[in-house]
Amino acid sequence: MVRPVVLITGCSSGIGRALCEAFHRRSYRVVATARRAESLADLAAQGMLTLPLDVTNTDAMDDIVGTVLSQAGRIDILVNNAGYGQFGPLIDLSPAAVQQQFATNVFAPLALIQRVAPTMKAQGTGTIINIGSISGLVTTPFAGAYCASKAAFHAVSDALRLELEPFGINVVTVQPGAITSNFGQAGEASLSGWDGESSWYGSLREQIRARASLSQSDGMAAQEFANQIVKQVIQKTPPAKIRMGPKSQWLPLLRMCLPTRLFEALLARKFSLTSLATEVSHNQ
Repeated sequence: MVRPVVLITGCSSGIGRALCEAFHRRSYRVVATARRAESLADLAAQGMLTLPLDVTNTDAMDDIVGTVLSQAGRIDILVNNAGYGQFGPLIDLSPAAVQQQFATNVFAPLALIQRVAPTMKAQGTGTIINIGSISGLVTTPFAGAYCASKAAFHAVSDALRLELEPFGINVVTVQPGAITSNFGQAGEASLSGWDGESSWYGSLREQIRARASLSQSDGMAAQEFANQIVKQVIQKTPPAKIRMGPKSQWLPLLRMCLPTRLFEALLARKFSLTSLATEVSHNQ
Protein backbone atom coordinates (compact mmCIF):
# COMPACT_ATOMS: atom_id res chain seq x y z
CA MET A 1 0.00 0.00 0.00
CA VAL A 2 1.10 3.57 -0.70
CA ARG A 3 1.86 5.42 2.51
CA PRO A 4 -0.04 8.73 2.61
CA VAL A 5 2.21 11.80 2.70
CA VAL A 6 1.73 14.71 5.08
CA LEU A 7 3.64 18.00 4.75
CA ILE A 8 3.80 20.06 7.95
CA THR A 9 5.22 23.54 8.55
CA GLY A 10 6.60 24.94 11.79
CA CYS A 11 7.84 21.65 13.22
CA SER A 12 10.72 22.77 15.42
CA SER A 13 8.61 22.58 18.59
CA GLY A 14 5.13 22.60 20.10
CA ILE A 15 2.10 21.69 18.03
CA GLY A 16 4.02 21.18 14.79
CA ARG A 17 6.46 18.71 16.31
CA ALA A 18 3.69 16.86 18.14
CA LEU A 19 1.69 16.54 14.90
CA CYS A 20 4.74 15.09 13.12
CA GLU A 21 5.08 12.40 15.77
CA ALA A 22 1.34 11.68 15.84
CA PHE A 23 1.16 11.19 12.07
CA HIS A 24 4.39 9.18 12.12
CA ARG A 25 2.93 6.77 14.68
CA ARG A 26 0.08 6.14 12.25
CA SER A 27 2.57 5.21 9.52
CA TYR A 28 2.16 8.38 7.48
CA ARG A 29 5.17 9.52 5.51
CA VAL A 30 5.92 12.77 7.31
CA VAL A 31 7.69 15.74 5.73
CA ALA A 32 8.65 18.06 8.58
CA THR A 33 9.79 21.61 7.85
CA ALA A 34 11.12 24.51 9.89
CA ARG A 35 13.33 27.54 9.32
CA ARG A 36 16.29 25.84 11.00
CA ALA A 37 16.90 22.34 9.65
CA GLU A 38 19.08 21.45 12.66
CA SER A 39 16.04 21.80 14.95
CA LEU A 40 14.52 18.77 13.18
CA ALA A 41 17.44 16.38 13.69
CA ASP A 42 15.59 14.10 16.10
CA LEU A 43 12.62 13.86 13.72
CA ALA A 44 15.00 12.87 10.91
CA ALA A 45 16.45 10.21 13.20
CA GLN A 46 12.94 8.74 13.52
CA GLY A 47 12.76 8.34 9.74
CA MET A 48 10.92 11.50 8.76
CA LEU A 49 11.95 13.62 5.79
CA THR A 50 13.09 16.98 7.19
CA LEU A 51 13.60 20.10 5.10
CA PRO A 52 14.39 23.75 5.87
CA LEU A 53 11.60 26.18 5.01
CA ASP A 54 11.07 29.85 5.72
CA VAL A 55 7.36 30.10 4.92
CA THR A 56 7.70 33.73 3.82
CA ASN A 57 10.08 32.66 1.02
CA THR A 58 7.95 31.63 -1.96
CA ASP A 59 10.95 30.33 -3.92
CA ALA A 60 11.71 27.99 -1.02
CA MET A 61 8.09 26.81 -1.13
CA ASP A 62 8.47 25.87 -4.79
CA ASP A 63 11.62 23.91 -3.93
CA ILE A 64 9.93 22.11 -1.03
CA VAL A 65 6.88 21.06 -3.02
CA GLY A 66 9.09 19.93 -5.89
CA THR A 67 11.30 17.91 -3.56
CA VAL A 68 8.36 16.20 -1.87
CA LEU A 69 6.74 15.29 -5.16
CA SER A 70 10.00 13.98 -6.62
CA GLN A 71 10.68 11.81 -3.56
CA ALA A 72 7.17 10.79 -2.49
CA GLY A 73 5.11 11.35 -5.63
CA ARG A 74 2.13 12.84 -3.82
CA ILE A 75 0.94 15.08 -0.99
CA ASP A 76 -2.16 13.84 0.82
CA ILE A 77 -2.27 16.25 3.75
CA LEU A 78 -0.89 19.75 4.17
CA VAL A 79 -0.71 21.19 7.69
CA ASN A 80 -0.21 24.96 7.84
CA ASN A 81 1.09 25.29 11.38
CA ALA A 82 3.95 27.80 11.11
CA GLY A 83 3.15 31.14 12.66
CA TYR A 84 3.83 33.39 15.62
CA GLY A 85 2.17 36.02 17.78
CA GLN A 86 3.09 39.69 17.54
CA PHE A 87 2.05 41.27 20.81
CA GLY A 88 1.96 44.82 22.07
CA PRO A 89 -0.38 47.83 21.86
CA LEU A 90 -1.44 48.34 18.24
CA ILE A 91 -0.70 52.03 18.40
CA ASP A 92 2.94 51.23 19.20
CA LEU A 93 3.55 48.63 16.47
CA SER A 94 5.50 49.60 13.38
CA PRO A 95 3.94 49.01 9.94
CA ALA A 96 6.73 46.49 9.30
CA ALA A 97 5.80 44.48 12.41
CA VAL A 98 2.13 44.30 11.40
CA GLN A 99 3.01 43.42 7.81
CA GLN A 100 5.31 40.64 8.98
CA GLN A 101 2.55 39.24 11.19
CA PHE A 102 0.19 38.96 8.22
CA ALA A 103 2.95 37.79 5.88
CA THR A 104 3.68 34.82 8.15
CA ASN A 105 0.22 33.97 9.48
CA VAL A 106 -1.96 34.65 6.43
CA PHE A 107 -0.13 35.22 3.14
CA ALA A 108 2.42 32.42 3.58
CA PRO A 109 -0.03 29.57 4.24
CA LEU A 110 -2.22 30.73 1.36
CA ALA A 111 0.80 30.75 -0.95
CA LEU A 112 1.70 27.21 0.10
CA ILE A 113 -1.87 26.03 -0.43
CA GLN A 114 -1.77 27.49 -3.95
CA ARG A 115 1.30 25.36 -4.65
CA VAL A 116 0.01 22.12 -3.10
CA ALA A 117 -3.65 22.19 -4.18
CA PRO A 118 -2.95 21.39 -7.88
CA THR A 119 -1.38 18.09 -6.84
CA MET A 120 -4.37 17.26 -4.65
CA LYS A 121 -6.72 18.15 -7.51
CA ALA A 122 -4.83 15.79 -9.82
CA GLN A 123 -5.08 13.04 -7.17
CA GLY A 124 -8.78 13.73 -6.73
CA THR A 125 -8.30 13.88 -2.96
CA GLY A 126 -6.46 15.77 -0.26
CA THR A 127 -6.85 17.51 3.09
CA ILE A 128 -5.56 20.94 4.08
CA ILE A 129 -5.36 21.63 7.82
CA ASN A 130 -5.03 25.26 8.84
CA ILE A 131 -4.02 25.91 12.43
CA GLY A 132 -5.87 29.02 13.51
CA SER A 133 -6.58 30.13 17.08
CA ILE A 134 -9.42 31.13 19.36
CA SER A 135 -7.64 34.50 19.31
CA GLY A 136 -9.11 34.84 15.83
CA LEU A 137 -12.56 34.58 17.44
CA VAL A 138 -12.01 36.58 20.61
CA THR A 139 -9.99 39.78 20.28
CA THR A 140 -8.11 40.94 23.36
CA PRO A 141 -6.06 44.03 24.18
CA PHE A 142 -2.34 43.96 23.40
CA ALA A 143 -2.75 41.16 20.86
CA GLY A 144 -4.53 43.06 18.10
CA ALA A 145 -2.12 42.18 15.29
CA TYR A 146 -2.12 38.49 16.16
CA CYS A 147 -5.90 38.31 16.64
CA ALA A 148 -6.47 40.10 13.33
CA SER A 149 -4.12 37.75 11.46
CA LYS A 150 -5.85 34.65 12.81
CA ALA A 151 -9.31 36.08 12.07
CA ALA A 152 -8.16 36.68 8.50
CA PHE A 153 -6.73 33.16 8.29
CA HIS A 154 -10.07 31.73 9.45
CA ALA A 155 -11.81 33.64 6.66
CA VAL A 156 -9.29 32.33 4.12
CA SER A 157 -9.97 28.78 5.34
CA ASP A 158 -13.74 29.24 5.10
CA ALA A 159 -13.51 30.47 1.51
CA LEU A 160 -11.11 27.70 0.49
CA ARG A 161 -13.33 25.04 2.06
CA LEU A 162 -16.14 26.04 -0.29
CA GLU A 163 -13.96 26.58 -3.34
CA LEU A 164 -11.91 23.37 -3.12
CA GLU A 165 -14.63 20.91 -2.11
CA PRO A 166 -15.75 20.28 -5.73
CA PHE A 167 -12.25 18.95 -6.44
CA GLY A 168 -12.20 16.46 -3.57
CA ILE A 169 -10.06 18.65 -1.29
CA ASN A 170 -11.08 19.05 2.35
CA VAL A 171 -10.14 22.14 4.35
CA VAL A 172 -10.12 21.84 8.14
CA THR A 173 -9.75 24.87 10.41
CA VAL A 174 -8.28 24.05 13.81
CA GLN A 175 -8.85 26.65 16.52
CA PRO A 176 -6.74 25.70 19.55
CA GLY A 177 -7.25 27.09 23.00
CA ALA A 178 -4.43 26.90 25.54
CA ILE A 179 -1.85 24.38 24.30
CA THR A 180 1.51 23.89 26.00
CA SER A 181 4.35 24.97 23.67
CA ASN A 182 6.99 27.66 23.31
CA PHE A 183 4.39 30.07 21.91
CA GLY A 184 4.50 32.18 25.06
CA GLN A 185 8.28 32.56 24.91
CA ALA A 186 8.09 33.55 21.25
CA GLY A 187 5.29 35.97 22.09
CA GLU A 188 7.37 37.66 24.77
CA ALA A 189 10.26 37.85 22.30
CA SER A 190 7.99 39.78 19.93
CA LEU A 191 7.96 42.54 22.55
CA SER A 192 11.74 42.93 22.50
CA GLY A 193 11.52 46.07 20.36
CA TRP A 194 8.66 47.59 22.30
CA ASP A 195 9.60 50.78 24.14
CA GLY A 196 7.55 50.68 27.30
CA GLU A 197 9.10 53.87 28.59
CA SER A 198 7.57 56.06 25.89
CA SER A 199 4.34 54.07 25.45
CA TRP A 200 0.95 55.26 26.65
CA TYR A 201 0.78 51.83 28.26
CA GLY A 202 4.12 51.92 30.07
CA SER A 203 2.46 51.37 33.43
CA LEU A 204 0.95 48.14 32.09
CA ARG A 205 4.22 46.44 31.10
CA GLU A 206 3.52 43.38 33.21
CA GLN A 207 -0.02 42.97 31.89
CA ILE A 208 1.21 43.25 28.31
CA ARG A 209 3.90 40.65 28.85
CA ALA A 210 1.39 38.42 30.62
CA ARG A 211 -0.89 38.59 27.54
CA ALA A 212 1.97 37.29 25.40
CA SER A 213 2.16 34.10 27.47
CA LEU A 214 -1.54 33.81 28.34
CA SER A 215 -2.08 30.78 26.12
CA GLN A 216 0.31 28.74 28.27
CA SER A 217 -1.81 29.00 31.39
CA ASP A 218 -3.18 25.54 32.27
CA GLY A 219 -2.53 24.42 28.70
CA MET A 220 -3.32 21.05 27.16
CA ALA A 221 -0.24 18.97 26.39
CA ALA A 222 0.75 19.37 22.74
CA GLN A 223 1.07 15.59 22.34
CA GLU A 224 -2.49 14.98 23.54
CA PHE A 225 -3.78 17.78 21.32
CA ALA A 226 -1.98 16.38 18.28
CA ASN A 227 -3.23 12.83 18.86
CA GLN A 228 -6.83 13.99 19.01
CA ILE A 229 -6.47 16.26 15.97
CA VAL A 230 -4.93 13.51 13.83
CA LYS A 231 -7.65 11.07 14.84
CA GLN A 232 -10.28 13.48 13.52
CA VAL A 233 -8.63 14.79 10.35
CA ILE A 234 -7.79 11.38 8.87
CA GLN A 235 -11.48 10.46 8.69
CA LYS A 236 -12.95 10.10 5.20
CA THR A 237 -15.00 13.22 5.85
CA PRO A 238 -13.12 15.29 8.43
CA PRO A 239 -14.89 18.01 10.42
CA ALA A 240 -14.84 21.50 8.93
CA LYS A 241 -13.71 23.08 12.19
CA ILE A 242 -12.14 21.72 15.36
CA ARG A 243 -11.87 23.62 18.63
CA MET A 244 -9.79 21.95 21.30
CA GLY A 245 -7.95 22.81 24.49
CA PRO A 246 -8.82 24.94 27.52
CA LYS A 247 -10.81 28.11 26.70
CA SER A 248 -11.49 26.96 23.13
CA GLN A 249 -15.19 26.35 23.80
CA TRP A 250 -16.42 28.60 26.56
CA LEU A 251 -14.50 31.77 25.69
CA PRO A 252 -15.93 32.15 22.13
CA LEU A 253 -19.36 31.23 23.52
CA LEU A 254 -19.05 33.91 26.20
CA ARG A 255 -18.03 36.44 23.55
CA MET A 256 -21.05 35.55 21.44
CA CYS A 257 -23.59 35.60 24.27
CA LEU A 258 -22.58 38.70 26.20
CA PRO A 259 -23.33 42.22 24.98
CA THR A 260 -20.21 43.74 23.44
CA ARG A 261 -19.92 46.52 26.00
CA LEU A 262 -20.14 44.08 28.90
CA PHE A 263 -17.63 41.65 27.41
CA GLU A 264 -15.18 44.46 26.66
CA ALA A 265 -15.62 45.83 30.17
CA LEU A 266 -14.54 42.45 31.52
CA LEU A 267 -11.47 42.46 29.26
CA ALA A 268 -10.65 46.05 30.22
CA ARG A 269 -10.68 45.07 33.87
CA LYS A 270 -8.64 41.90 33.30
CA PHE A 271 -5.90 43.78 31.45
CA SER A 272 -5.97 46.80 33.82
CA LEU A 273 -7.26 49.22 31.21
CA THR A 274 -9.94 50.30 33.67
CA SER A 275 -7.32 51.37 36.18
CA LEU A 276 -5.35 53.06 33.41
CA ALA A 277 -8.41 55.09 32.48
CA THR A 278 -8.72 56.22 36.10
CA GLU A 279 -5.04 57.12 36.17
CA VAL A 280 -5.33 59.15 32.97
CA SER A 281 -8.42 61.04 34.21
CA HIS A 282 -6.63 61.95 37.45
CA ASN A 283 -3.68 63.35 35.52
CA GLN A 284 -5.79 65.55 33.24
